[in-house]
Amino acid sequence: MKAVADACAASGINILDCWMAEPEVRSNLGAAIAGNRDRWIIQGHIGSTWQNGQYVRNKELSAVKPAFQDLLDRLQTDYIDLGMIHFVDTEEEFHKVFEGPLLHYVKEQKAKGVIRHIGMSTHNPKTAKLAALSGEIEMLLFSVNPAFDLLPENDDLDAYFEAETYAEGLGGMNPERAELYKLCEQRGVGLTVMKGYAGGRLFDARTSPFGVALTPVQCIHYALTRPAVASVLVGYDTPEHVDAAVAYETATEEERDYASVLAKAPHHAYGGQCTYCGHCAPCPAGIDIAMVNKLYDLATMQPEVPATVRAHYQALSATAADCIACGGCETRCPFGVPVVERMEKAKALPCAFNNWAVFYQGKFVTVNLLDAAALKRFLKKGGYGVSAK
Repeated sequence: MKAVADACAASGINILDCWMAEPEVRSNLGAAIAGNRDRWIIQGHIGSTWQNGQYVRNKELSAVKPAFQDLLDRLQTDYIDLGMIHFVDTEEEFHKVFEGPLLHYVKEQKAKGVIRHIGMSTHNPKTAKLAALSGEIEMLLFSVNPAFDLLPENDDLDAYFEAETYAEGLGGMNPERAELYKLCEQRGVGLTVMKGYAGGRLFDARTSPFGVALTPVQCIHYALTRPAVASVLVGYDTPEHVDAAVAYETATEEERDYASVLAKAPHHAYGGQCTYCGHCAPCPAGIDIAMVNKLYDLATMQPEVPATVRAHYQALSATAADCIACGGCETRCPFGVPVVERMEKAKALPCAFNNWAVFYQGKFVTVNLLDAAALKRFLKKGGYGVSAK
């Protein structure tokens, strides 16, 4: 993480977002920026908590306060530039937050100087519009990319990416999103962009909802050309990922052009695709759902499952085999991913992750058994007859 932070600093990047509640991640980030706090604009989340070893979205002050103090301590700072009320995706939740004690607490922290500016994160344009109109919010963290924005049924995509389109009311955009962008610009509410790459799906024609691949430069240009957008927050694993993003600064107009690529796209539908954001947590069975989905996608995208993918799956403390199909994750997913169905598909993936196969009365049941302990859990749940191969 230190190498990535140094690469960002060297490239002139000066804003970072920390929604992650995992203690080790926060500590590593704090260590990476230690000694250079003043050069960073930190966007920290209020309501992202860590409970019993899992991320939990929680708006109760009894959980919010210690989690926010933990964020400050681990980032080695006594203030947050942008205090983001975390993940408010329904109108009901919005009113509960903005008419309840949480907003009072956030405003109290701002009065003390612990928070310099108040923001909110959401994936829902209707909720985002309520926040923009509230007069309390200065910044919104919102998902912006062409896959999320465009209406799929229109074939003439070129016009949707031209400045004139905005003046005419963004006819090719989802109307709710178009209204949100214009409203934020009118009211001086800034947008910081998340999901600018749609979880990396836009980089590969096989996984892109458009059937064509975009580059990081094109995705960034798309986001920065929306009204009110102030910054694009990109996830980096390596310094090379930083280089791919900051290439935008020196890119030509042709390299930035996404419109001509999308205009030739064979299809435009989007929905139900996991972007590995982790908001489906917590799982009562302890499954890291986002990671299982990511590894499943990696496994099915390639002719042969890489040994590293199999090893990562085998190292998980809980796998798709432990899913109890409660559906709680699906109620929390902002993108309508059929999580339970995907867990079933992961369990049924023949020998992609595992070396064991379970049969019942001669019928294949699952391959999702990693060791004797997993086999015992499976037997306890279902009482199946077993044959190992």
